[in-house]
Amino acid sequence: MSRLSDIPIRSESSARIERSGEDGGLGGGVAAILSELATLLERLVAAESPGAIDLRSLPMSPMDRAVLQRVLGEGEVQATVTAQGLSRVRETRISGVWWVEHFDQQGEMVAELIDVSRVPVILTSAPDEIAASARALRAQLITPSGSEGKHAARQ
Repeated sequence: MSRLSDIPIRSESSARIERSGEDGGLGGGVAAILSELATLLERLVAAESPGAIDLRSLPMSPMDRAVLQRVLGEGEVQATVTAQGLSRVRETRISGVWWVEHFDQQGEMVAELIDVSRVPVILTSAPDEIAASARALRAQLITPSGSEGKHAARQ
């Protein structure tokens, strides 16, 4: 999808979205989340400013979650990051919108976000880690005699 107008929201879905709060959830809040996502996408395009919605801070019912997941759909990219617990990143079918779940070492969910960015921060390398990797590679290029290897010498 290349335009916000391509987001698949139809009046029949809107009626279902409005009813989704019958189980004590957000009610029309799912539509509000979608509106906020459209705003965040516009901001991302205009100012390269990423944003996120913390789903765990919202009173979402299981029905709300199912409706939101259905409307956003599944994209082509999925990633799992193992750091201080497991993190799952799933692209939605809406370009720039990612569903991100973070779990602690015991497998309990500690954060659930809808991330609006070109690439979620958790999938980007930290500058200090990149610098350390460059130093490690340079160190491997030096032969035991102290001179650089053939490949590095040609540069």
